[in-house]
Amino acid sequence: AIGLASSGSSALTFSLNAAGDNAAQQAAALSALDAVKLAISSLVSNRGTLGAAESRLSVAVNNLQVARENFASAESQIRDVDVAEEAARLTRLNILQQAGAAVLAQANQQPALALTLLG
Repeated sequence: AIGLASSGSSALTFSLNAAGDNAAQQAAALSALDAVKLAISSLVSNRGTLGAAESRLSVAVNNLQVARENFASAESQIRDVDVAEEAARLTRLNILQQAGAAVLAQANQQPALALTLLG
C-alpha cells in the first residue's frame, strides 16, 4: 500500500506483501513502483503550479509596494506645497497670459492702421 504516513506528515510510505510466489511479488512491486511514479509526477506538477502562483503573487506585491511609494510621494508633494508661493505663481502666469493677449490684439490692429494711413 502507498500513502502518506499521517495527515500532518509529508512522508510517503509504502509496503509490499512478501508472501506468495515470485510472479505475484513482481506484480506487486511493479504496481508499487507505478504508484510511486504517479505520486512523484503529481508532486512535480503541484510544485510547478504553486511556484507559478507564488511568482505571480510576488510580482503583484512588488507592484503594490511601488504604487504605495508613488502615492506617498504625491501626497507629500501636495501637503508640502507653499500656498502663498503657488498663489503668486498663478497670478504671475495670469498677468503674462493677459499681456500676451494684449500684444496679440495690438499686432492684429497694426495692418488695419497701416491701411487707413495709406488710404
